Amino acid sequence: MRSSISQITTVGAPLADDVRAYAAAGVDAIGIWEFKLGDDRADSALVRESGLAVSHCVPAVPSILPLPLMEGPEDPDERVEAICASVRRLAAFDPACVLFLTGPGDDRETVLEGLRRIADEGERAGVRVALEPVQRAFAELWTIPTSLAGAVELLEEARADAAGVMIDTWHLWNDDGFAETVARHAGRIAGVHVADWREPTRNTNDRAFPGDGVAPLREMLGALDRAGYDGFYDVEIFSDTELEGSLWTLSPDEAARRAKESLERVWAERR
Repeated sequence: MRSSISQITTVGAPLADDVRAYAAAGVDAIGIWEFKLGDDRADSALVRESGLAVSHCVPAVPSILPLPLMEGPEDPDERVEAICASVRRLAAFDPACVLFLTGPGDDRETVLEGLRRIADEGERAGVRVALEPVQRAFAELWTIPTSLAGAVELLEEARADAAGVMIDTWHLWNDDGFAETVARHAGRIAGVHVADWREPTRNTNDRAFPGDGVAPLREMLGALDRAGYDGFYDVEIFSDTELEGSLWTLSPDEAARRAKESLERVWAERR
């Protein structure tokens, strides 16, 4: 198992603190969020010198259609161009993939055209791009596809053959066809985010470390392992600071340590 931590897990820390804490925790990689980058050459050197690989990158504009909870261009064409520009920029970090969302709504044709453009840009930049389906409980805020099969269907309809799918256990823990779709489309899987579902979940930014919630993570990781997925498992924790017990109030060192240890426990118990 190749372990990673996504920078949103330590949202308030700068890149230098993330790199130091993640390397000290003993993970293999860092999942970069573009909004944390500054000087690309210096940042790339910082990551490289730490010995960390780069797993799954999130662009500053993360979706084709506008997101109700995030600022950004309203025009989907501008948004797609922003994602393509991010793919070109993030290529310097040699990531496992650059992921993106559809955004919510019913403008399927615009999404299909965006998928084709982003997939083509990924091929030109030598970077795999990946569509991430989002938890169905919050679909109206983030997404069209809410299942792994739905994301694959969109990519196939767009004929975006070079694009993959990004699995997030928090988003797909209640996807009834998850194991079967993983087995059928293992080659499409570009990366895996890992977080647990807190019960009750108080809002869209209320996740738990692996093993601390009710999601069937052991079964999900087992299905991925059996299917032959050998990429990074990237712990990604959102945790609204206004919520009691927010995990975003932890120091980078404590958050990184808990991320690594919890992921290893769940992995050791996978089924």
